[in-house]
Amino acid sequence: MGDDLALNAQQVAGVKADRELPVVWAVAKGSFVNKAILVPSALLISSLAPWAVTPLLMVGGAYLCFEGFEKLAHKYVHDKTGPVAQQQTPVAAVTAVNAINAVTAPAAERVGPEIEKIKGAVRTDFILSAEIIVITLGTVQDSPFVTQVTVLVGIAVIMTIGVYGLVAGIVKLDDAGLYLSQRLGYSPVRRFERSLGRGILWLAPWLMKGLSVAGTAAMFLVGGGILVHGIKPLHHVIEQFTQKIGGVMSSIAPLLMDAMVGLLTGALVLAAVTLFKRVRS
Repeated sequence: MGDDLALNAQQVAGVKADRELPVVWAVAKGSFVNKAILVPSALLISSLAPWAVTPLLMVGGAYLCFEGFEKLAHKYVHDKTGPVAQQQTPVAAVTAVNAINAVTAPAAERVGPEIEKIKGAVRTDFILSAEIIVITLGTVQDSPFVTQVTVLVGIAVIMTIGVYGLVAGIVKLDDAGLYLSQRLGYSPVRRFERSLGRGILWLAPWLMKGLSVAGTAAMFLVGGGILVHGIKPLHHVIEQFTQKIGGVMSSIAPLLMDAMVGLLTGALVLAAVTLFKRVRS
């Protein structure tokens, strides 16, 4: 949930104040569509081909690393051709994006950066939602089918409401701060409200910048973590290494390893995609 929150809160950066909540709502609807696709798919795959769950999740993890590394490359290399990640979208995520296009915003506003932000957020949400659904399925895979369905649907709904409810609150922090900073009166309560409002206004942009950095880092941590857990020999090597270290570093080292694997995977996938595009063109 923390990864999902950090990744999605940054998507609203640069959106006009009166469009922030509509954008969050549009992405939330896209997230519900993602989970409406993923929950039945996970149950079907678990029943017919349980061996395919881990490979599919690893593909999603590799895509997440690729998208994160593409963002870094685009930022520091100043690639003027636009994000490659927008052209490498999972088929089911495309379905989710198309399903919400008609309800994301009025026709005059469904163009430009806003719709691209929504599409990017829905794509990323698809991978994170898949991770959540598969982890949840793993906890109830030996339970009766009705229990599996109930738990998966319940978690899907709770996680979506929780994440996007928090995102909506974060993006409206500045409005709350402005309201409090303009409260009239000279009582201690009014003075405190104005001070609190000014503090929120100072904090809000730093919080959004922090979430943007955390969101990119989360791509590598989540994607790398999925890949490490899917490659059993690598997972065992990292486990043995961290056990030898001991102490606080035994908790930090696995995260650093996941991030390194994520960065390396993202670089390799981006290089392969770039080479493929050049050869094709």
